[in-house]
Amino acid sequence: MNPYFDPERYPTLSEDGARMLKFLREHPQAPIYRNSSGNKLTSDDLNLLADYERKLNNSRVDWNDRQLPHWLNTFVDNVYRDVPFYRSQGQVPQFSGITPVTRADFSRDITAFVPDSVPLDRMINFQTTGTSGNPLLLPSHPRIAATYLCFHRRALRRFGIELSHGPDNVGVVLVGYQRRCFTYISVTPQLGESGLAKINLHTDDWGKPSDREAYLDALNAEIYTGDPLSLSALKNLPLSTRPKALISVGMMLSDGLRIELESHFNAPVLDIYSLNESGPVAVFDQALGGHLLLQPELYVEILDTEGKPVSPGQRGEITLTGGFNFCLPLLRYRTGDFASLAYSPEGPLLKGLSGRSPVRFLTQNGDWVNNIDITHALKSLSLAQFGLHQNADGSLCLSLAPVSMHYAPACLSALASVFGNQLINVKSIEKEDKIMQYTSNLKGGTLQ
Repeated sequence: MNPYFDPERYPTLSEDGARMLKFLREHPQAPIYRNSSGNKLTSDDLNLLADYERKLNNSRVDWNDRQLPHWLNTFVDNVYRDVPFYRSQGQVPQFSGITPVTRADFSRDITAFVPDSVPLDRMINFQTTGTSGNPLLLPSHPRIAATYLCFHRRALRRFGIELSHGPDNVGVVLVGYQRRCFTYISVTPQLGESGLAKINLHTDDWGKPSDREAYLDALNAEIYTGDPLSLSALKNLPLSTRPKALISVGMMLSDGLRIELESHFNAPVLDIYSLNESGPVAVFDQALGGHLLLQPELYVEILDTEGKPVSPGQRGEITLTGGFNFCLPLLRYRTGDFASLAYSPEGPLLKGLSGRSPVRFLTQNGDWVNNIDITHALKSLSLAQFGLHQNADGSLCLSLAPVSMHYAPACLSALASVFGNQLINVKSIEKEDKIMQYTSNLKGGTLQ
């Protein structure tokens, strides 16, 4: 029996799709795939996704500073009726009277934010590592995960790019660059079972370093996605193939790095502002001077520190309502990221977006480690808040919330798995506001 036919992971897999999976996993230069995954999409799911994308292609973000979204009141009523956290509050208030929520609210009890009407039998729960907050368990669904592609294709079309269909084609390769990374292969039924791979460019996952470029050239992927750290590592490989485009997500991408990547790959680099809580929010458009919103049913507010809307054009915290994750409808969710809101003929824009900056840390033996490796090392500890800073001389300072200072010895022990016996000073965070979790004054620590 063909081992690639797994009805739970690949309910609609064909013989051609199975051959693609075999090619991805059994290529002579393939990396170590440490995990197994699958699209889990049924025929009914695929029909619903096709209907959703047809509707999406005929929709636009049509609200502005004078007009709320037409769907907003119905959405709020449904949330207050179906979501335990809000139903317990009683009568539905005016939208402006709804108290915003944060990642900390989700961390306390994520189940209170899941609608009662959502069936549990196909729900996916996954943990985000994050770069600006503590690890968080989030509810999802196979169809929600597949909807990301709808918005990525919407963004790609703005650059004149269409993805190919068919099982002889590798559509997307997701690249990471971490000491420990979730890696897997799959196929994408929405693209005719084109191949998909999530790989780690760290040399520990390969037979020998040169296998990386040999394997990626064999795949000849149409799109690479990653964060600025992993895309920079990709740029350093002597690839002979070139993608149609690259997509940067998860961290702030500087203009300088975007231009450098575009020049190297001779392909556009899409800077997509995306969160695990909401999916793709906006894509940077240089001509418009900001990140153009992608989701017609996602409303964005800019709030001040008191949770009140700022004046038009002023900077504040990006706050989300709506979204396509029916397992986690967002209602005035404060993201921890900052921008101002502007309006263009093509829709609302986030201007001056300040998200999570990519930071890497230098060890005593001269190795660079990704900030996500720090999150992994500390994730088992119940830290209320922490930050790690590297000074210009290479010394390190770990900052902990006062209530978490008793975890200092455990933190240092955990970080020894990353930094060895490198000295790390510990200090208390003096303010209650959210801090930049990863910072560096060391040359090369922050990618510019």
